[in-house]
Amino acid sequence: HRATWLAWPHAITTWPGCLDAAEREFELLVRTLARFERVELVVQSEAQRAQIEARMGEVARGDSIRLHVIATNDVWMRDIGPTFVRGPDGLVALDWTFDAWGGKYPPWDRDDAVAARVAELAEVRRERPGIVLEGGAIEVDGEGTLLATEPTLLDPKRNPGIDRGRIEALLLELLGVERTIWLGDGIEGDDTDGHIDDIARFVAPGRVVCAREPDPSDPNHGPLEDCIARLRAATDARGRPLEVIDLPMPAPVRADGDRLPASYANFYIANRAVL
Repeated sequence: HRATWLAWPHAITTWPGCLDAAEREFELLVRTLARFERVELVVQSEAQRAQIEARMGEVARGDSIRLHVIATNDVWMRDIGPTFVRGPDGLVALDWTFDAWGGKYPPWDRDDAVAARVAELAEVRRERPGIVLEGGAIEVDGEGTLLATEPTLLDPKRNPGIDRGRIEALLLELLGVERTIWLGDGIEGDDTDGHIDDIARFVAPGRVVCAREPDPSDPNHGPLEDCIARLRAATDARGRPLEVIDLPMPAPVRADGDRLPASYANFYIANRAVL
């Protein structure tokens, strides 16, 4: 990676009563990533930029962290940022339409404008395909195979009137994907409607880790067993059967009685580090 893009948490609706704790976690994330690659950090205002520069000290004054004032509604850069793809003429930033996971959390106008600004700052040509898609909804092996879930990519609230065949054709055109492996329902509490980044991830071409819940009484057991079965029955774009490795689910995590979508599959691969 040339860099990783992150946004500093600020929305009290996302972090009710725990914004300070979220900021501490993000500070650790930024400091850790900055050891391995540059962090392009989105902040809300010049005042917040000054606060974060003071908080980060020397690490914020070098080239390992660069701060950019871009107003956002929330913090989820994996979903609202562009998808960078390599085409015959170099890098292209795909600026997907963002509608807050099927219109769940208005307003989202600032988030939908983030990808264009990121592409401009990165000096990468931008294309706006005109379809709703979040970065956390797709997982690729770099060799023509994509993992996705049906409830997310085929959600009629996101892209009404676009069926599976049309989505697959668009993914082939935009991402160079030759085969899409479809999985079913995601884990409980995931209000993205089952993003793949909570379920199954490539760790190498032909090799996938998939979350697994062994307790038959847990509501995640059935959907994850179905995902594992689909993966084991699938072949990738090069005709290889997938090696599927079980990734244990954490014990249930709750907030105010609600199950949260905790999963070890939601990791991030940086240069020389996995977070």
